[in-house]
Parts: sequence; C-alpha cells; structure tokens
Amino acid sequence: MRGTVERMKAVVVLTVLASLLAAPAPAYASGADLALEVLSSAADQVTGGDALVRVRQPRGAKLKVLRNGDDVTSVFQRTEDGLTGLVTGLRDGDNTITAVAWPHLRSLRVRNHPAQGPIFSGPHQYPFLCKTERSGLGPPVADNQDGQGMRVSGGWSRDCFAPVVQDRLYRSTDGTYKPMPDGRPADLATTTLLDGRTVDFVVRRERGVVNRFIYSIAMLENGWNGRAIYRFDGGVAIGHDQGTPGSAALDPYGLGKGYAILHSSGTRTSTHYNLILGGETALMVKERFIERHGRPLYTVGVGASGGAIQQYVYAQNHGTRVIDAAIPQYSYPDMVTQTIHVGDCELLERYMDRTPRWAKWDDRTALIGMNASDTVANPYTGRPGSDECVNGWRGLTPLSMNPLWTSNDDPEWQRMDPPGVKDTVHWTHWDDLKHVYGVDATGYARSTWDNVGVQYGLKALVDGVVTPEEFLEVNAAAGSWKESADMVQEGCPFVRSACPADPDPWSARNMNLGDPAPRRTGDPVAIRNVERSGLVFRGDIDLPVIDWRHYLEDQLDMHNAHQSFASRKRMLDHDGSAGNQVIWFTDARPDGPKFDQTPEALRVIDEWMANIRRHPRRGVVGNKPPQAVDRCFATDGTQIAAGPRVWDGVLDRRSPGACTRRFPLYSTTRIVAGGPIEGGVYKCRLQPVDRAVARGLYGSWRPTADQRARLKQIFPTGVCDY
Repeated sequence: MRGTVERMKAVVVLTVLASLLAAPAPAYASGADLALEVLSSAADQVTGGDALVRVRQPRGAKLKVLRNGDDVTSVFQRTEDGLTGLVTGLRDGDNTITAVAWPHLRSLRVRNHPAQGPIFSGPHQYPFLCKTERSGLGPPVADNQDGQGMRVSGGWSRDCFAPVVQDRLYRSTDGTYKPMPDGRPADLATTTLLDGRTVDFVVRRERGVVNRFIYSIAMLENGWNGRAIYRFDGGVAIGHDQGTPGSAALDPYGLGKGYAILHSSGTRTSTHYNLILGGETALMVKERFIERHGRPLYTVGVGASGGAIQQYVYAQNHGTRVIDAAIPQYSYPDMVTQTIHVGDCELLERYMDRTPRWAKWDDRTALIGMNASDTVANPYTGRPGSDECVNGWRGLTPLSMNPLWTSNDDPEWQRMDPPGVKDTVHWTHWDDLKHVYGVDATGYARSTWDNVGVQYGLKALVDGVVTPEEFLEVNAAAGSWKESADMVQEGCPFVRSACPADPDPWSARNMNLGDPAPRRTGDPVAIRNVERSGLVFRGDIDLPVIDWRHYLEDQLDMHNAHQSFASRKRMLDHDGSAGNQVIWFTDARPDGPKFDQTPEALRVIDEWMANIRRHPRRGVVGNKPPQAVDRCFATDGTQIAAGPRVWDGVLDRRSPGACTRRFPLYSTTRIVAGGPIEGGVYKCRLQPVDRAVARGLYGSWRPTADQRARLKQIFPTGVCDY
C-alpha cells in the first residue's frame, strides 16, 4: 500500500511539472547548476511579505518559479548574474519558493516576519512612544481598541505604524533642503558625482515605519553611484520611544556624491541602546532598500560615538549583511562595557570634591585616568577646573542606573494610555535590555555593575603620585551604588524642581557609603548573559575599518582617544590580527579648526572596496590601498605622519611613534586600578591581600601590619587580580 501511494505522488508531481514547463518562460541565464537565493535578507529573516530572489539556471533550460505552489515566474527579469524578481504575497511563518528547470528542481524555505518585527530581538517593548507626527508621517495607525498606547482617531496605537511617504526635495544654494516644485527652482544647487559628472541636486526620499522605527532612504533622482551609506547616530537613551530620524538622513556630502543614504530612528543610540534591536532594524532597512533598488556595490557605515559602536557590533554580529565597510567616528568598542568605568566617576568625584588633597583639578587624572584641567571651565560651577568625568559623563549615572529618573519628558506622553503608564517604566540601561540581563526577585532588571576588589588609584600609588595613606583613604571612602530597588529620585541638577535647594550632582543619595564603604557585587547571571548576547564587542570583525576621530582630550570630551585602541586590542585578542582596522586622528585644539576627514575616508574605502571586488582571494587586508594605513593629521587636515609604526608605544613596549608623541592618550579608572586597556572586565578575579603584597602588586610600598589590616578591612574578599 505504501509503495502505491508513493508512486501516485510521483505521478502527480510529474504531471504538475509538465504543465508548468509547457507555458512560456523568461529567457535563461547562464550557469552550470540551478541555484536559488534570497538577495534582500537571510532566507529565515524575510520581513513584510516580500523578498528579492535570484535564480541561476542551467544554460538553455526553461524556468518556472513557484511561491507556495503558485506560479510567480512573471516577476522575474534577466540580470547580469541570473534572473531576479521581487516575490510578494509571502505569509507569516514558513514559505517555500521552488525553481524548476527540467530535470532540475531547487526549493528554498523562506521564513517571513511582520514588518513591525520582531525577528530575533525578543518581545516588543511597551509602553512605546509614537513620533510619526513629529517626523512628518502623520498620526500613527490605530491597532487596538483596548486603551493601550497613543490615543489616535479610531482607537489606540501601540506599535506606531504609519503609511510610506515618498517625496522629492532639492538642495538649495543656501545649503538647505526644500520641497521640489513642479518647475525648476531658481535656487537649485548642483553637485559633482564620484565620476565627475555634474547634476542637479534633486533627491528622492522614501520614509516609513520598519520594525516600529522610522526609516529613511534617500538618493539623487539622477545620479545614484550604485553605492550606499548607512548613517548611524549616537547619543544615549533608555528606549520606550520610536524616536525621530536625524539630520544624517539627508547627509549632503554623501547624497551629493551620489550615494544612497539609509537611516533609521532605530539605529540612533539617542533612541535606545539595545543593539540587538538596532541590528535587527538595520537588517530590515537594508532589506527594504535592496528590494526597491537591488544590491549596491557596497554599503559603508558612517557614524559617531554610539553610531561608531553600532558599526563594530553589527559587523561582528551580522558580518557584511548590514555594512561592507566601516568609518566609525569617535568610537568606543561597545556601550555596555563603558558602564563599568563610567559608574566609578561620581563615586570618585564626590570623594575628591570633599577632600582638599584633590582641589587641584590637574591631579585628578591620577585616580580617574581621564584628562583633567585647572583651566577648562566647569559647566556646573561656572569656574575654571574640571575633568572628563564632569564635562563628559556627569548625568550618565542617573540616566543609566536609576529606575526613577529619565530625561524623556516629551509631550507625546500626555496622549499615552493607560494613564500614568510612563511611571511603570524602570528607566535603567539594565531594564532597557531586561530580556538579556534577566529580572531578579524584586522585579528589577539584573545589573552587571561591580567594584568588589577594585583598587582605585593603584597605578598612582605604584608611580609615587599618591601616598599609601591617600590610597587607603580613597578606597575606604569611594563606596558603590545601591541596588535598583533601593534607589530614590535624583536631586538638583537632574530634577529641575529640586534646584537650587537640593544639590546632588554626584547622586550621592543613591550611593552605599560608610567607613569603609561597602562595594557592590554584580549579578553573575546578568554578566554571563550579556557576555554571550552579542552586545559586547569581542573583536570579531573582518571588513575594512577606518576608525577616525578628532583629538578632543584637551576639551575633556567624553570621546576619549584610547577607545580606538581598546577596539584594536580586542581584535588582536580575538585572532591575533587587526590589519583590517586603521586608526586616524585629526587634531582639534581649541584654537584650531575641526577639519572633517570623512570625505577622505570615503575615498579610501571606495578604492579599498574596488580592490576587493577585483581580487577577492586577497581578502580585506591583502587589498588595502596605500592610504589605508594608520595616520594622524593637523588641524587643517594635512598629514603629520603615516605608516605601521606611527602608533608605537600604545599597545606595545616600543618607543612612541610620531602620532603617539603628538597625541598623548589617557585611560580610565579601571586601567588605573590595574585593568587592561581593552576594558570589558565586569568582575575581576580576586586574590587575598597577603598574596597581592607578596607578588609586589603595590610596587615599592611594603604595608605595615596596621596598613595590611586596613587593606583587609576595605577588601574583605580580596583585591583584583587582572
């Protein structure tokens, strides 16, 4: 009986194939074997019900393509490398696309996900504040009648969808963008493309909602050069917000040279810092672009700070599916490991502000590692004297750690239901990623922050900059942060209504203090989860990288220069090689111009990518053009030095190179405490105080019996062994 059934199935299949092959088919494409692939995304990560599909078929064979058994051959057109078509009508979940070129048959399982996501980022975050009206897309579409989300005509919107908007803009001779009228405007600017042609600066733009975030795809109406730039934005935010596109969505340089510009409010860290969600969003925006315009020659990432972090992390997690090359600006390796040392800042600032020994600001580098200055203005006192912890990082502690405080006071919250829903949010970095970190028994997200065994100022002690008594005092007084469930609302300057009567710039009310002040233990579950989540940059990246920054140490800017080398060290730790990353610094003294090296970086990337296309077997490093080397530049952009030895002395013991001498690096609290330059150590391995003394950890200092007893009192479980 079983054999009879199988023979009947075979007859049915042959009959169907024969009928399909009898109908007209498009011209064949060259190729040895029948092959089928999705171009716009991974086959299991298709979204929105459509996918750009390519078929390669044997020479001379007629072709049929089926979607779940339905003939979709008519959507396919001949291209240089096969037949390509946008297959629509995919249902949510699994679909099968089949290519038949008798006697060959190939099937591909395609998994489709809703356009509002998610694919792999986990459950949607609620409440979620809609910004479609602010972004020019009109009010969001009602998606429920349950009183959940933003009040709109016809109900409520939880997921903030809005229909696609297409428009035409032109670049005016005054440097602004304006709506394109029917006729030619008198102030229409022109632009010169990469190939030297001059065209009118008229832009076609598409905007809509993908993965609940607002995306933008813009390109010249006549002059696309076949390349794309994905513009990533920085900033810091905790989520629960759709965000708005930034000005980078209409990057005038990139558009003017003919690049297509891809952008999303979901790939701005000023919207959220969930880079699992951000990577998913970037993949979906790239998919949307490819489905409409085909695969570009390459896509290069450009973006600063959080926009730089995204390039490193997405290239690690997704290979070349989002970007094929990267220009991270003012970079960090990732955000989540920055919380480790940034969390130390206010603990030490509070101590130093209360201790006469540290009244001279220049001295504070000995403890915080970052630059400090007696002459730079302090934004909180209005007087000379500040450091990077104050100028760059103040406010990050309440923003990332305190569940009761948020800077998100947008008026759209007044339209959100149920009433008071904003107050149900735990406004911490940990809660923004609670599906990664986990939730503890109190209902709060688990936290990684830990300073058990951290010996603040250890290097300064060894170098003789601080005395043993000062070293013991700072470590006894520094303290730690309370658990989320125990924190209280901030004071002035973070809560404006508390000013000036309730000053607390250090968030001291949320510190664990005493003598000695207790340290905080990071949650081991949270640490384990984040380290395997893909949120930490581990150095696994194999695409061209030009890491460029202005040298901003003199301004006490938070984008400190050693971070480029932290990324390089992680790359070296990963596989012993970092030849695909070059590091460029451009001077930005307060009295000099801030020259933009990005156009030059784009030119070098273009040559690099052309080499890779011509010689793919040479790989990324083997295709580096002459200018793709470590370099440093003066304030006007002229080159100071270039070559493989210019940064000697940073990650090795060689004499300092030309760029190293010109641009001195600073560090962090944890590097001063004995940690590695690459950072990323959430919780150090501990060693007994006696062992640390015996190993010479304290340099020439030989603690007396009383001093040794004090060390053990401060560090009852031991000190860090990095």
